[in-house]
Amino acid sequence: MVMTKIDFDDWNIHVGAAHPFNDRVVPAIDNGTGRPDPHRYYDRDFMREEWDKVFAKSWLLAGPVSDIPEPGDFFTFEIGPESFIVVRGDDGAIHAHYNVCPHRGSRLVSGDMGSLDRFTCPFHSWKFGLDGQNLSVTDAETFRPEVLCHDHDLTSVRCEVAVGLAFIAMDPDIVPLKQWLAPILPQLELYGIDQMYVVQHRRSDWGANWKGGVDAFAEIYHLHAVHPQTQCLMDDRTQIDLWPGGLSRQFVPFAQPAARYPDQVSVNPGIQAMLADAGIDAASFTGTAAETRAAVQQGKRRRSEELGLGYARFSDSQLSDSVVYSLFPNVQIGCHPEAIFLHRFLPHASDPNQFTYDTCILYRHIDAPGYSAPAWMGLGAGTDLSGNTRPDIVHTGLGEPPGLGEVLDQDSDLLPIVQAGARSRGFRGPLWSEQEARLRHFHAELDRRMAAGAE
Repeated sequence: MVMTKIDFDDWNIHVGAAHPFNDRVVPAIDNGTGRPDPHRYYDRDFMREEWDKVFAKSWLLAGPVSDIPEPGDFFTFEIGPESFIVVRGDDGAIHAHYNVCPHRGSRLVSGDMGSLDRFTCPFHSWKFGLDGQNLSVTDAETFRPEVLCHDHDLTSVRCEVAVGLAFIAMDPDIVPLKQWLAPILPQLELYGIDQMYVVQHRRSDWGANWKGGVDAFAEIYHLHAVHPQTQCLMDDRTQIDLWPGGLSRQFVPFAQPAARYPDQVSVNPGIQAMLADAGIDAASFTGTAAETRAAVQQGKRRRSEELGLGYARFSDSQLSDSVVYSLFPNVQIGCHPEAIFLHRFLPHASDPNQFTYDTCILYRHIDAPGYSAPAWMGLGAGTDLSGNTRPDIVHTGLGEPPGLGEVLDQDSDLLPIVQAGARSRGFRGPLWSEQEARLRHFHAELDRRMAAGAE
């Protein structure tokens, strides 16, 4: 059979003036047409090897630095079998350590975050500075000197910051964070994420492999089937761009119906809410649903001029759409001028059929009429947007209703069904369309890491 590459241009949607931000990546990456073995989704040996060759060799997003503004502030980062402490030191620098005492292996801290002037092991009271240096050993005179000659500081890991986000790496020889992020770093910097803070944080355990989560959130091909309620206000024709190292970008067009949606005229309630977000009175809007995306873009430009928001740096697409980046292996960042969302797909410590979905919304507060995070993000009524309080992390266990909102709850219901099918003898591996190019790109990088063992 002769295979020809399809023309995907009909799926690239942009409304408004051309802008360098929207330029296609050149040269384009072609990851082929292969069909990977599905055992990657459920095999325990694959899972163990993946931990050593992928997670232990990658930059991992630990959390926003806005969570640790003062010396002694820390948060814990749990992923797979490991726990890390990310802390701001007395010198203002950010450090990261394995959350384990070198004496007998006890966890040093529990809970999601806090503030301490030092770390004290709950087992035998050994004390450590914020930089990980041992400060005291209880009853040190009872240890033979040759024992304490061994390193008894905390085991630290690489920790670097980009765009207000702290990343850790277990590999001491990994390339610098900003070097890895270089292809997309200037784009992320446009959003001022370092001026944002968490206003909502939810975590839930799902009955699927973490890669199933990555797969589901890296394409919008499934929206018409799984989330049909979105079709009246989200277009699923979209631009996808790929960079080396498993980095990718996708524009998700909002405020216009999908091409397959039958009514391209009526300005439905969902689009009306998006018009209101942009300061437009939906009742007086005379255009059709096919024209509302451009109206949202123009409305946000007018607001920017009135409030001095500096939106001239953004393309039209950035003002209306969700521009979603994938950072290998397990992070997605959805960017908007007013707020961003972070999705992390955290592998289970021992079961390849489970992962933890961690999602939070970061917002930059501006005290101005009408300015807010996009309504579709689903911030609950009464959410404190001032930044004065850091919300607690709401964590739901496996089998509990996650309460993430209609769309995400639909995903949490579906993924265990997909996971069950992945284990079937009848499933011989995924067949990806060009709409799923980010999935193929992710798995191509995964295969490269698994084959190479290090990077």
